[in-house]
Amino acid sequence: MDATFCSLHAGCPGLPCRKVAAKGISQLQSPHSAGRRFVRKTQLCSDVRQTSQDSSVKASAATASSAPVRKQDQEPFILSTVSDMEEERRNSNARASSQPTPSVSGRGSQDASDSQYWQELLSSPEPEMFGHRAKSASDAAVLRRKGHLKEQDKMIEFLLAMHHTHTSEEVMQKMDRWIREHRQQPQHSRLKRMVPSVGSFFTPLKLVDAFREFDQFFALSRRKYVPPNFAEMRHILNIAQVHSSAAGLKLITFDADGTLYADGAHMEHDSKMISHIINLMRSNVHVAIVTAAGYPGQADKFEQRVAGLTATFRKLHLPQHIMDRFHIMGGECNYLLRVSPTSKELEFVPDQEWKTPCMQAWQEEDIKYVLREAEKLLLDTSFQLRLPVKHIIRKERAVGLIPGAPTIYEVLEELAITVQQQLVDAPLPFCAFNGGGDVFVDVGNKSLGLEALMQYLKFNPSQGLHVGDRFTESGNDSATRDCCSILWVANPEETDFLVSMLLKDIRASRAQPYIE
Repeated sequence: MDATFCSLHAGCPGLPCRKVAAKGISQLQSPHSAGRRFVRKTQLCSDVRQTSQDSSVKASAATASSAPVRKQDQEPFILSTVSDMEEERRNSNARASSQPTPSVSGRGSQDASDSQYWQELLSSPEPEMFGHRAKSASDAAVLRRKGHLKEQDKMIEFLLAMHHTHTSEEVMQKMDRWIREHRQQPQHSRLKRMVPSVGSFFTPLKLVDAFREFDQFFALSRRKYVPPNFAEMRHILNIAQVHSSAAGLKLITFDADGTLYADGAHMEHDSKMISHIINLMRSNVHVAIVTAAGYPGQADKFEQRVAGLTATFRKLHLPQHIMDRFHIMGGECNYLLRVSPTSKELEFVPDQEWKTPCMQAWQEEDIKYVLREAEKLLLDTSFQLRLPVKHIIRKERAVGLIPGAPTIYEVLEELAITVQQQLVDAPLPFCAFNGGGDVFVDVGNKSLGLEALMQYLKFNPSQGLHVGDRFTESGNDSATRDCCSILWVANPEETDFLVSMLLKDIRASRAQPYIE
């Protein structure tokens, strides 16, 4: 049995790969691969560079046949790894060094060269032949995916762990029982002991019914070997929450980016959510968009983000009592806007009309202190992580960092959580969150904003529902769990689906005809 070495793990060349022949296909089993899975010969490492380097790549059907294949006929497709690129760079540098060049400081030029090399790796994705999995450090587009960092929730993880010893229906039956008990004794329930971070359930949940509804279309119970994943548990919880909230719903709030529309986009005239929002308002449900975007004194900038929606309000000549059911909460909790009865455009609601006494008592010097310390932490941490900074954006009640080079989601996550953990002496509540392409710190949070809005509209937590996409540790939607029920979505398409289901339930509970 021949022993070769895995250049994908050049840091530990002493670990061999075991060569295995199966059905005429030469394969390797790497000690680094998860579950010691076999890798096809077309994915061999750089040791095969010694064979016929001037030969072209052969991808004929003979590779898949059962007939023996001669070694000299097997020209593997070599994946371009970091070590390969490094070797090519060294060869290129060696060729360049043979030419007469001006003398420069050795270490300084080397540092600059290394820095430029890694920046090129991050900014130049590999060809499409790599598919949708990160194969090297240069696959920045894939590495920027949010991945499992968008799937953090202790209760859902507990549900998934239960599937090691229970069927899905058994899990939901137990959770139904434990949630009922938790609603009666939230501090001493069995669920609280098993999941200490679990919060409040403002409405009862029928998870067994929701599971059966989901299972009818996706046959989850028929899978024998593959348990449910995080997203499937999230869908079941969302379905149960929609059915539970519909009958008594008075206020529904939406995050903006990633929930109502794609990140960085706006609500255009052709958005499906426009008809949903208007139908909710016609169903006597107040609708509010709660966003981190803050434009003090500039109502027109808020309107630009929802231009398609407000234009439709005017086009349909909606009565004022219908438009009074729409609000925008900006800067997490710092600005509230409504539709003006005269101009039919957005206008600010005076602070004294809606802000809680606690929020009105915030001192300007405390606000400046929080933003100054947050900015310092962002800059210090970005320096430690060697992340170039393009801009520091300073607003009236927020500060944000814009990276100056492509980076991965984990780096932004580290920045946000560092501020959360180290700004412990802040005199005011704040929210530090990973926006996916930036990191912002706002004075206040969405929980304070929702509490103030519900107090302003005279609703209680069981009558509210917040829809968002960032309920993880560094997400700015997570604080809303403390003041109302939630729907956790991953994109605007999921929002569209769940709101359609919600409207159907509202019509059924109130016997109200649907108006398109």
